[in-house]
Amino acid sequence: MSGTREALRSASAEGGRLWCSVTVTDRARSLTEGEYVAAAKRSTSSRSSRVDEEYTVDDGREPTADGDLAAALPPSMSIDVELPAPVHEAPEDEQAVALTEHEIDPAVVQVLTSGVTTISLSDEALAAMTPAEPITGALDLPSATTRRDRLDGTSEGPETAAMLTADRLLDHPRGRRPAPEGFWPRLAYTLSFHLLNLGDSARVRARKELDARIATPFVGGARFVPVLTRKGGVGKTTVTTLLGMALADVRDDRVVAIDANPDRGTLSERVARQTRATVRDLVNRGPSIAGFTDFSTFVSRDETRLDILASDTDPMLSEAFDENDYNVVADLTARYYSIVLTDCGTGIVHSVMRATLRRADSIVIVSGGSVDEARLASETLTWLEANGYGELVRSAVVAINTGTQGTNLVKLEEIEAHFASRVRAIVRMPYDEHLAAGSVINWASLRPLTRSAARELAALVAEGMPERRGV
Repeated sequence: MSGTREALRSASAEGGRLWCSVTVTDRARSLTEGEYVAAAKRSTSSRSSRVDEEYTVDDGREPTADGDLAAALPPSMSIDVELPAPVHEAPEDEQAVALTEHEIDPAVVQVLTSGVTTISLSDEALAAMTPAEPITGALDLPSATTRRDRLDGTSEGPETAAMLTADRLLDHPRGRRPAPEGFWPRLAYTLSFHLLNLGDSARVRARKELDARIATPFVGGARFVPVLTRKGGVGKTTVTTLLGMALADVRDDRVVAIDANPDRGTLSERVARQTRATVRDLVNRGPSIAGFTDFSTFVSRDETRLDILASDTDPMLSEAFDENDYNVVADLTARYYSIVLTDCGTGIVHSVMRATLRRADSIVIVSGGSVDEARLASETLTWLEANGYGELVRSAVVAINTGTQGTNLVKLEEIEAHFASRVRAIVRMPYDEHLAAGSVINWASLRPLTRSAARELAALVAEGMPERRGV
């Protein structure tokens, strides 16, 4: 056969079988049937063609040199070839993470139950993990210091992160520094046409520092502060109101005071009452409260943004306010407030007191200036220590109300020295005619000394509570 045989194969592997289609052409071009027969005859007559391969056609006849080769050769042939199934060998770097090639039926997968694994260590292993020289003595931890202590030279400990304030680090450019506060700095600033800025006066700096202590930010839920004592008539409700006003006047978040006195409390009478709702109404309608707008209809708010939640006015009904009711009220207030003050009753063994102390982050003990009032306040601390609240006692703040009778006959320094050995801090609350009336308290109408004492109490309470909790 003259010409070049060119085999054009298209293959597809399916189930280990290879199907091939072979088409014979002449020099890569298609010949008609007549041309192909003529070429075959010339090849046969000249004996110049060579058959390199033998083909078996579909009808089973073997072509010969004398036969009709063109008629014997089909235009295409199909060849079935049996090939072994492909085997994939995973590389070594894939074998470690390769999954077992087995089907998994989710219906028969067994869920493993959790358990406890116990590892036994020998005496030699324990001895190897034990340091040769055990650590003894107290750790030398940095003590909490303030910027003022370092400037006064009373502390040399390392500074805390809270001391890196914006007022300390930012250097205001000339012309943008805020105007100073205080009479003489302000006068010099005005007469120099704003060229001489001496900064705030010492009194203004002290006020701003106290504001920063009161505004201590809290993270991780509301903080609960009960105000309690075992004796009535020492100014517990008044101290609760002053503490709440001092906190709410400075802080940007919300502060609420709850009257949890089971015997007809008077906390709601210390502010201008804006609603007749009480804690009993809040308990009954608690499930319908969807937001702070709904909750605000149960409280009265004064000029400092302190919210007051009143107790029941009927003594027979208020006696039914128990531990479960307080927990409902506390859970609702914790949603919308950062600080929750609780004006407790005089009965410290009441179920409401138990629920209050369980939630307390800090406590305030109110004592009068007389002998019996101071003794009962000290007995309150003893009762708390005996019932497992010793940590609250050590971090407590005692507010000594010097507006009670007999204060001028008692050595207040001795009372303060006694409480200083048991609690964290003591604050004297001075006498104020505005408070002695027992009516609505107007924060702006208080004497400066009274407001200063209330602000100091608020700062001590804020500092004594954990800043971060549950985060």
